[in-house]
Amino acid sequence: MANTSARMLRLLSLLQTHRYWPGAELADRLEVSPRTLRRDVDRLRELGYPVDAARGVAGGYQLQAGAAVPPLLLDDDEAVAIAVGLRTAAAGAVTGFEETSVRALAKVIQLLPPRLRRRIDALRAVTAPGPLGGGPALDATVLTTLAMACRGEERLRFDYHPREGDPASRHVEPHRLVPIGRRWYLMAWDLERGDWRSFRVDRLSSPAMTGARFRPREIPGGDPAQWLHSRLKAIPTRYEVSVLVDAPAEQVRTAVWNYGTVEELPPGCRLRMNVDDLGWPAMVLGVLGAAFTVESPPELRDHLRRTGEALIAGSVVDGSAPPWRRSA
Repeated sequence: MANTSARMLRLLSLLQTHRYWPGAELADRLEVSPRTLRRDVDRLRELGYPVDAARGVAGGYQLQAGAAVPPLLLDDDEAVAIAVGLRTAAAGAVTGFEETSVRALAKVIQLLPPRLRRRIDALRAVTAPGPLGGGPALDATVLTTLAMACRGEERLRFDYHPREGDPASRHVEPHRLVPIGRRWYLMAWDLERGDWRSFRVDRLSSPAMTGARFRPREIPGGDPAQWLHSRLKAIPTRYEVSVLVDAPAEQVRTAVWNYGTVEELPPGCRLRMNVDDLGWPAMVLGVLGAAFTVESPPELRDHLRRTGEALIAGSVVDGSAPPWRRSA
């Protein structure tokens, strides 16, 4: 029974890619006979999963999209709460869970009925990003479509708006979604250019899966995140930040994670970052709460000064109620 349960979970995971699976290929993936596969599909239907089947030599199976909430004993409000929570985690609210959250969000969104998708979109439309956000807003449909294409090993077309130049249509073999800083990137093999490329997800629109399957290629170096980091370092950024921080190097590394480099200079260290937005190094320095000296760029000193003045002006120094709380 344990083997049967594990096989059923594997079958459901494959079907949740929402691609059409030929029966022979699906049975081969599960290492079972076509007869056993049919029995497993019948068990899923008994549990409430809407699985379509086509008979004949080219017959196969596909999980319906948007038919109903998955039978997880969730009511509508709970299903919406899960999707919203996963979207928040995917945006980086919970460090280390971004990629896992996108995979889970892809499964949940694809099975939600239209009425619940509309509720989620409405919540997004009236919700502002939190103070620790600052990354570009992402369309959940775009993000989940990319995740499904990566998971299902299916070629993808989309429109891309580069940093410079005109928008263009791209045809790729998607490999991985990688979160870097407050942005998401798609790592893919560009079929027209015959090389690996990275695409910022917030600059990507109208993704559409083509139905054409591909065999995954070997990633340069074997690590998608490391490959993307090396590519991003080669891209010119607006500011090269260098700050002497009066804090242990390990403490600074924990705060900046892999979005900067830390050089030990006992008793402190030097923090270097390449950024387009000075708000990110300002936030890191604020979180550290240690004394520091800005070496470069001069714009960072001005940005920190303005930020400090704004915070002081907005604080209540004497302990009295702020103006908007005082009675007339």
